Amino acid sequence: MSPRNDPRQYDRLAAEWWRPAGAFAMLHWLAESRCALVPAASRPGAVLVDVGCGGGLNAPWITGYRHVGLDIRARNAGIAAAHGVLAVQGDAMRLPLPDGVADVVIAGEILEHVTDWRRAVAEACRVLRPGGTLIVDTIARTALATVVAVWIAERIPGGPPPGIHDPALFVPPRELREEAARHGVDMRLWGLRPAALPMLRWLWRRRGTVPIATTRSLSILYAGKGVKNA
Repeated sequence: MSPRNDPRQYDRLAAEWWRPAGAFAMLHWLAESRCALVPAASRPGAVLVDVGCGGGLNAPWITGYRHVGLDIRARNAGIAAAHGVLAVQGDAMRLPLPDGVADVVIAGEILEHVTDWRRAVAEACRVLRPGGTLIVDTIARTALATVVAVWIAERIPGGPPPGIHDPALFVPPRELREEAARHGVDMRLWGLRPAALPMLRWLWRRRGTVPIATTRSLSILYAGKGVKNA
């Protein structure tokens, strides 16, 4: 059995990226929710950097930007490129991009997969231009998140594939906000969850999509948005 959070799992799961009812179903729902936070492009040639782009699930929801994706797995980057992303293989903790290149940086469902999330946040802020927008979503480092996101979610259809998360890498919300502020980005955070009744219908029928609802609790899945100081 592979260790938890082993990046090699994504090669085995490559065919699942674009299956709406497959192993990454919830990532489709989160992509739509996440990209609704992206501001309209303010200039021609605006750049959006998609850190940990996976198979490129954000692509259908991004317009007006040069969509640059980076993923540590070459196979993921190739799948993203086939869906219109300017994708390259790259490490979230060492982004192969110059300072201030991005109008928007998305770090969706990636911080809980890196061995040093603080470094990944610093890199995301580094490549963001002053006035640019940082959008994140990740999993909180709480006992409740471990129970819900790992021991329960990995056992139901549409939940994360077994072994894909390591709870030791989950991200404390307060520390994420503090780390972003250290690099000039003041973030607002809020909780996320699948809407309850649509989720039950999806589990029964395994078709359609599930809206992502916002909550006040930051104890499981949460998102954030902030603007880099000029």
